[in-house]
Amino acid sequence: MRILLTTTSYQDTPGKHHDLLKASGHEVITGRGPLPEDEMLRLVTADGGVDGLLNGDDAITRKVIEAALPRLKAISKYGIGLDSVDVQAATDLKVPVLFTPGVNHTTVAEHCMGLMIALSKHFYAEITHVKNGSWKRITGCELAGKTLGIIGLGRIGKEVAKRARAFDMKVIAYDIYWDEAFAKENDIQYLCSADEVADQADVLSLHMFLTEDNRGFIDADRISKMKDNAMIINCARGGLINEADVAEACKSGKLMGYAADVLEHEPIKAPHIFQAIDNIIITPHIGSRTFESVERQALMSTQNLLNVLDGKAPLAQANKF
Repeated sequence: MRILLTTTSYQDTPGKHHDLLKASGHEVITGRGPLPEDEMLRLVTADGGVDGLLNGDDAITRKVIEAALPRLKAISKYGIGLDSVDVQAATDLKVPVLFTPGVNHTTVAEHCMGLMIALSKHFYAEITHVKNGSWKRITGCELAGKTLGIIGLGRIGKEVAKRARAFDMKVIAYDIYWDEAFAKENDIQYLCSADEVADQADVLSLHMFLTEDNRGFIDADRISKMKDNAMIINCARGGLINEADVAEACKSGKLMGYAADVLEHEPIKAPHIFQAIDNIIITPHIGSRTFESVERQALMSTQNLLNVLDGKAPLAQANKF
């Protein structure tokens, strides 16, 4: 069978996943994602098509899925977020959408904490000063004693909460599926809505899936109700914020800063509104890109796909039909 592999961290990071894929005996063709719809259409239809996708954040639209049929047997997402995949279309067309829950929560949580420290101590500006031969010192703030608001207390949100408690932060959170036992064990206060968490947080960490209902959740109106000098951390999806509104709030001083591992459109297309703002820190979607996490994600996404191609049940499937 024929597999299209597009996720770059899978391809670029050594590990057991390469051995697993090679041992399957299937033909593997590659692309360098994240790829837009037109490039995905070209790849899934070239040379007779493909039986399976091993994809990252490529545009897997209804049009792409339809073009890949009848040969396509499964879409195996390397990762958790499925906003780049038209899951409803795949379900309508009876194509399994596979994903990898539980493989990157430790790594992403560590990244979130790193971004918090970087903002609170003005790392970007200070490192830039020293690199340019200057010794300009900016007064930062401690995380201890601050209120961390977490919206989305799933696997990653929980790991962030545990680390924040070790930093002596107060943790408040909201999730539609509330884990009372975990909250009690880790001294996390439940609030009734995402809006309440945003309003009360000194540091707001976003961990929601992106939907049409929460797209642009952090906008000028929401920011106006937040505490002055609050910080926002986003290791979820770039579409959760209005980039222009966040940029303006950071320039005006309403927000102490914004740090994220994601943009609304990736990769970055320069010039970008964030580039000239020192209290905005953006990393290029590397929150889960560690040797340990890449291997876990790659092994699970590969095994998911191989199971379906072999007529077996996948390890994790996002849609049912």
